[in-house]
Amino acid sequence: MQHALEGLARALDHTAPASAATVADMQIVPAEERALLVDTWNTPQEGELLDICIHRMFEQQVERTPKATAIIYNDLIITYEEVNMRANQLAHQLVKLDVKPESFVGICVERSVEMIISILAVMKAGGAYVPLDPSSAAERLRDILLDAAPICLVADRKGREVLGEDFLETVPVVDPTAKRPQSPPSSNVEVPQLTPRHLAYVIYTSGTTGKPKGVMVEHRSFVNMIAASQAAFGFDAHSRSTQFFALSFDASAYDIFCALCLGGTLHLLQDMVRQDKQRLWKYIEQYKITHLTVTPSVLQDCSDLWVIETPFTIILAAEALPPSLVRSMQQLAPNATIFNGYGPTETTVAATYYEIPAGGSGDIVPIGRPMTDKRFYILDAQHRLAPLGVVGEMYIGGVGVTRGYLNRPELTAERYLSDPFVDDAEARMYKTGDLARYLPDGNMLFMGRNDHQVKIRGFRIEFGEIEACLTKHPMVSDAVVLATGEVSNKRLVAYVIAREKQTSEDSSPLPLMLRNHLKSLLPEYMVPSAFVRMDSFRLTSNGKLDRQALPEPTDEAFAREEYEEPQGEIEKALASIWADLLRLDRVSRHDSFFALGGHSLLAVQVISKLGSLGHSLSVRALFETPVLSALAQSVGQHEDMAIPPNRITE
Repeated sequence: MQHALEGLARALDHTAPASAATVADMQIVPAEERALLVDTWNTPQEGELLDICIHRMFEQQVERTPKATAIIYNDLIITYEEVNMRANQLAHQLVKLDVKPESFVGICVERSVEMIISILAVMKAGGAYVPLDPSSAAERLRDILLDAAPICLVADRKGREVLGEDFLETVPVVDPTAKRPQSPPSSNVEVPQLTPRHLAYVIYTSGTTGKPKGVMVEHRSFVNMIAASQAAFGFDAHSRSTQFFALSFDASAYDIFCALCLGGTLHLLQDMVRQDKQRLWKYIEQYKITHLTVTPSVLQDCSDLWVIETPFTIILAAEALPPSLVRSMQQLAPNATIFNGYGPTETTVAATYYEIPAGGSGDIVPIGRPMTDKRFYILDAQHRLAPLGVVGEMYIGGVGVTRGYLNRPELTAERYLSDPFVDDAEARMYKTGDLARYLPDGNMLFMGRNDHQVKIRGFRIEFGEIEACLTKHPMVSDAVVLATGEVSNKRLVAYVIAREKQTSEDSSPLPLMLRNHLKSLLPEYMVPSAFVRMDSFRLTSNGKLDRQALPEPTDEAFAREEYEEPQGEIEKALASIWADLLRLDRVSRHDSFFALGGHSLLAVQVISKLGSLGHSLSVRALFETPVLSALAQSVGQHEDMAIPPNRITE
């Protein structure tokens, strides 16, 4: 309060009876506070900035520890020397396809060692990789490929299947899993013209226009982020870290290279481990993992886990961190060091970090301080420094600021601005759209978005992209998408104004029809779980959409089949659990768990709740047979996994 009063007093001091200055012209942050906000709390990286390419940093590590274990995947154990050799062989093939600096190479490969080798190979050849998740909708992948126009593709069998042979005929394709009659050279590729200012990768995020937008990341931005992460989280040659995130998520590159560029061992997790919290926790314990980076949602509802006494580091990032999860993790991993992290793709993955004290952090967990390769400014609408403790928009400067958006010069100019707080004419800062305020100790509190973009289970989603895809359907004249529910269990709800007439071909219920339509255009995490039909959208007094007036979805808003009552003990138990978790009045024996809004995190809760009733079921069974009646037949037919003692209960 005292600080606010002092700011008001300074504003009044600047006001003179004859002054023509407006309130917007007033500077209310004193010089001492400005120095604190701009300089003291933006701790620079020690020494010179790194000026090296990512793959060169990896190659230097290979020279230091060629026989050390680089990757563990299932039963495979691969040394640094072998990873380098295989990546070199693929890189030499790519060079023959004219890959060079600023060339784009699409990678559509399933989770495997070949996925990592393909990434390294593209960079070794001088190109920039464009990740293409084989689980994404084919049309979304084609939108990315049309925008990036890669010179060639690296795709395995699954990747070729998803992209389609018609498209693959237009560009050369290399299969990293194929056996070759003649082995290419295994020496490091020399690309003399390649510099750290060239692109390392282009990663696509959700876009407001209905099309994903590609963020261009240079080598120098990424390697300095690695150095900053090493300083913040202690990655080194003794680290055993996990590769958890999907290839299309920028955190996947973070996982991979914070291990391989610093000499650690990377544990490439199988999907069955990533999708099952108990298996993940058991893996951490069994392999003595030292660094786990996941979204908070992955570890939510952890009452069925057990205590791990071994010290390790947990980095929770990509979405808001509930204090309740912090408390649970501190019980389950009493010797772990827990960090909260924040960072937009546009500033190279990781931007802030906060080490949570042993006693917790109160009702809101700060996002902490800038990484040493970043500079943070909290500004008002006029791009002036917001006073200490006042909410403003976060702008991020430093070497981590990426080049911009591919083929979007107007959007790049709008979001990437000149940095007025440093003496460098080329320095830029990124306008995040995120709100925050400083605490007195220099840590920052995240205060939400200033637009309608959200993160759900770690995926950044812009409602505009979903709305644009909805209005492509002939039955929809207008659409609005919202995220509802708690942080740990958010779901997307679409509100649509339907056209009056429905053709005989469109006889399916509207929610089912629209869900199927979106599944062909968007990734599963961007498909709303409910579709509410509206006659019109209410507006506020200033002519904007009144989002508060939009109703909660009823049972009819979900994509479901004609109701039939569940039969037998197991079906009734499953129906009750689903209804409780998905907030529904009733569930039909023909309903699909995922069509009703279920997801992998809720799937784990289904297994847990069913287990408390004395019935066993695997997460895989729920994914393979999501329809209630079929799933009921799978109950008890999977192999139980032993749970160590010392469970923490709520």
